[in-house]
Amino acid sequence: MKLRTWCRLAAFLLLTLSPFQGFSTEAVTPQKEPELSDRVADLEAYVRNAQPPTSTDDFKKTKKPGPIAAVSGPGHNAWMMASAALVLFMTLPGLALFYGGLVRTKNVLSVLAQCLGIAGLVTILWWAFGYSLVFGKSFGSSFLGGSEFFFLRGVDSAPNTDYSYWVSHNVFSMYQLMFAIITPALIMGAIAERISFRAIMLFVAGWMFLVYFPLAHMVWGSSGLMNGVWNGDAKIPAIDFAGGTVVHMSSGWSALILCIILGKRMGFGKEPMPPHSMVFCMVGTGMLWVGWYGFNAGSALAADGIAANAFMTTTLATAVASFVWAGLEYSMRGKPSVLGFCSGAVAGLVVITPACGFVTATGGVIIGLAAGAIPYFACTKLKRIFGYDDALDTFGVHAIGGTLGAFLTGILAPFALTPVPVNSNVLGNPAKKNHLADLLQSHMLWIAQLEAMIVTIVLAVVATTILAYVVRALVGLRPDADVERAGLDLVEHGEMAYEY
Repeated sequence: MKLRTWCRLAAFLLLTLSPFQGFSTEAVTPQKEPELSDRVADLEAYVRNAQPPTSTDDFKKTKKPGPIAAVSGPGHNAWMMASAALVLFMTLPGLALFYGGLVRTKNVLSVLAQCLGIAGLVTILWWAFGYSLVFGKSFGSSFLGGSEFFFLRGVDSAPNTDYSYWVSHNVFSMYQLMFAIITPALIMGAIAERISFRAIMLFVAGWMFLVYFPLAHMVWGSSGLMNGVWNGDAKIPAIDFAGGTVVHMSSGWSALILCIILGKRMGFGKEPMPPHSMVFCMVGTGMLWVGWYGFNAGSALAADGIAANAFMTTTLATAVASFVWAGLEYSMRGKPSVLGFCSGAVAGLVVITPACGFVTATGGVIIGLAAGAIPYFACTKLKRIFGYDDALDTFGVHAIGGTLGAFLTGILAPFALTPVPVNSNVLGNPAKKNHLADLLQSHMLWIAQLEAMIVTIVLAVVATTILAYVVRALVGLRPDADVERAGLDLVEHGEMAYEY
């Protein structure tokens, strides 16, 4: 009994006097609690979406960080979670219905299956490697991120202060996932009704690694080659608020190459191929428009004044472009079509995307005018001149529109009432203003935008060409002629959209 008592006492002493604490005679310096003024300063930083003063290294040397430093802010977090849901809403069901309504009845389920398949595939790739390759930095490269976040290791509810001081790291990663999902899904519009399901899945898997992950890091990564806003050392100090280059140019130019390699649909130019449901198309357009507020205003990474500006300019550009596109139809054909209103709205959304947080209301209207006119002629004239079968006008709207938007951003952003907005460390440190501030002041930003556009087009075209021929060699691109003639729904998915 005595032995047991002594053992308990020894265990108690071992647990109480940890060997890591030891019996050191050194005096422990008590950390000073932050004063009321420090706490208020942190709250003010939260409201302004700026760095908490008590999270700085200088403060940590002398005081304990404030209670809200390095903790996600509830308001900004709530907006980003809602924005992530809105961006997913753009693909499922927005894009699915928009594209699904424009194809023939026998192929509508194939479009829905491709949207769902891409959502699942890209999510797995994002969890395993994608997020880290885009937003990591362990590689020390301006072309690709790092490996520190593979399998979302360490991606928890604390903010990743490389990108936001007040949004949880896991929320930020899921928000960016939704961009990664919709981008390859856009490509489907050009190749609708004539590519096999296994071919598109294999193509998308390779495309994410060769095009999306590197390009997203170059434009949005903290060490990215073309990230003029976040990276003061960027070789090409371009700006892209919500994805003109990353999303629309990359998918649109890839779509053109893929549809040319794939070839035209059977009967293209010889038999009518009208949309099977303009109602679906209209509903899908409305969903895209609503979801796009998460896409554009959400890219401020806060519920702040920058998000408010993006919300306003997105609305103006989209409405103007929709009206202009239908107006051109009315003046040239005598009838404004529902498809024209829908196509114009999507074009407006595309063109304003890279500029929405950087331009004024008038800039948004100017972009809407251009978005309603130039993609209209690309879809109605350019396709006819060159004879490619861009089934749902992905190239005309997204490639032409995204390229136009990237260029107009460089023209209009320097004329904004305020310079490129300060968001977190966006131009907040004078040492990081560097080349971008000079370009804004001299109104020469369009040169950097042009360079970024060239890099994006070259990367998308070269990688897509290589991937398309590799996939064709491995599994083939198109289904058999009998399958294509009968429709992809029944043969590839064993289902029919409608039972008559």
